[in-house]
Amino acid sequence: MKPTLDSDLLRTFVAVAETGNFTKAAEQAGRTQSAVSMQMKKLESMVGDSLFERGSRGVSLTRRGGELIVNARRIVSLLDETAASLVAPPLDGPVRIGIPAEYGHSILSRALGAFAKRHPQVEVTVRYAHSDSQMRALAAGQLDLAVVFEWEGLSGGEVLMHDPTVWVTSAIHHMHEERPVPIALYNRGGWCRDFAIKSLEQRGVGYRVAYTSDTNGGLTLAVTSGLAIAPISRSNIPAGCRELGAADGFGDIDSSNVVLHRNPSVSGEAIDSMEQAIREAFMLTGQAGITPDL
Repeated sequence: MKPTLDSDLLRTFVAVAETGNFTKAAEQAGRTQSAVSMQMKKLESMVGDSLFERGSRGVSLTRRGGELIVNARRIVSLLDETAASLVAPPLDGPVRIGIPAEYGHSILSRALGAFAKRHPQVEVTVRYAHSDSQMRALAAGQLDLAVVFEWEGLSGGEVLMHDPTVWVTSAIHHMHEERPVPIALYNRGGWCRDFAIKSLEQRGVGYRVAYTSDTNGGLTLAVTSGLAIAPISRSNIPAGCRELGAADGFGDIDSSNVVLHRNPSVSGEAIDSMEQAIREAFMLTGQAGITPDL
């Protein structure tokens, strides 16, 4: 007779695997450590093999545990999504969002995925543009929610993350060692003049503008291709590149906060739900190693 796996056992198994610690998993599940241990012994008995290796720093998955965790995560995620869809009311759209392009994949894709599973009938419109433009669109009633960079002071919006802009270089091409150093900048002049170029001048770094672009993707391309160094938010440093710190003669360009603003004249459950989805997506990113919500 085939064993019937209890979803509660799988949920606890996922918690232990992700925390690497029975005590932390017990706190997360609202159980005692002994109860979690008993659950895992029961699961191992059902599987017929050990799932964890115990070490001085906690537990890690065995080969069999690694095989099981893939399906366990899928089952737990599906159960959570199903439960959420049962209680979520049907919402109408549209919801209009403005967000920096650099957060399109890392943040917005996660927020949209979570939102769409709960509210598939809502029409979502996304606008990628620089922060000044987004705030003008919000004030003009063209957006419901706007995620923007704020470099100085606090505007009254909700701070989602602290994500300073830094100089970034290719780890292969070492363009930061050239003098004058070739730099890539945004086409718009205000921020580049007041922050990026000023940071070089304050450190006595000679530079030449080698490339300009109106998008973050353009700056990333300039760095990864070995054309120039560029100002990029710390959370978006591309693979194969690194931040230029004080030891390199550089440093932070600004002290950016990522801030969420909502159009005060709009209301509705769809906008409320999307606002929460964006907030949760930034929180998950913060838990992965970026400083959120100061």
